[in-house]
Amino acid sequence: MKGFGVHTSMWTMQWDPEGAERAIAAAAHYGMDFIEIALLDPPSVDAAHSRATLQKAGLPAVCSLGLPQPVWPSHNPEGAIAFLKLAIEQTAALGGLALTGVTYGGIGERSGLPPTEQELDGVARALAAASRLAKDAGILFGIEPVNRYETHLINTAAQGVAMIEKVGAENLFLHLDTYHMNIEEKGAGNGILDAREHLRYIHLSESDRGTPGEGTCDWDEIYATLAAIGFEGGLAMESFINMPPEIAHGLSVWRPVAASHAEVMERGLPFLRNKARQYRLLGTG
Repeated sequence: MKGFGVHTSMWTMQWDPEGAERAIAAAAHYGMDFIEIALLDPPSVDAAHSRATLQKAGLPAVCSLGLPQPVWPSHNPEGAIAFLKLAIEQTAALGGLALTGVTYGGIGERSGLPPTEQELDGVARALAAASRLAKDAGILFGIEPVNRYETHLINTAAQGVAMIEKVGAENLFLHLDTYHMNIEEKGAGNGILDAREHLRYIHLSESDRGTPGEGTCDWDEIYATLAAIGFEGGLAMESFINMPPEIAHGLSVWRPVAASHAEVMERGLPFLRNKARQYRLLGTG
């Protein structure tokens, strides 16, 4: 996981052969270094087709997901382990480098209260088992803190680090997201500093989930701090252009965040690449 990637939500949230071919071709067209696949329904994925299409395009992949409510590990760790086992197997089968995202719960999981020790113990139990399964499959396994409106479990980099240290798995990494950090951190730079030892992946997403550089995220602070810690991981653009109703509900995306994927890719991607050159990140500049 290195360089610039893009989340498949830019072109599709349905990872069937048609969606896979469309998203992979588009990512290759824009010269991305990797693609992040939304693995929302692992049993339905044609891993062999995805692997062949990725190999033909010369494009590495990372997979991400959030767990469905019946298998939220806060109350059903064994169900979560079974679901994650299949997702890990599918990720490995399609040639993915890692499985990450809200792997510790669901998008929209909110109790209205702080997380209990019992909930966090269930999460840690599921993540420990999933990390072992991922290690056996030869892939990395990540957790992504998300904002308070999407979960009550892990909102900040510091909370993510605490969970990683609680689990203690060597292949478990932290995955940050600038959209969520813009809400939850006391400055994006502080979140990156909190995460530094465990940070392997970051979503570059604007404050409104739209076109990077056209919102309120402090990109100079973000890039300067990434450069200062010697970040060498994946930088993935994430903007939700194609949203099925069930995902829109969890993310609270009620209106278009950009006019089109072309707007995001043709204005946002050059902006982000120029910032990388400015701050000499990932060997650019």
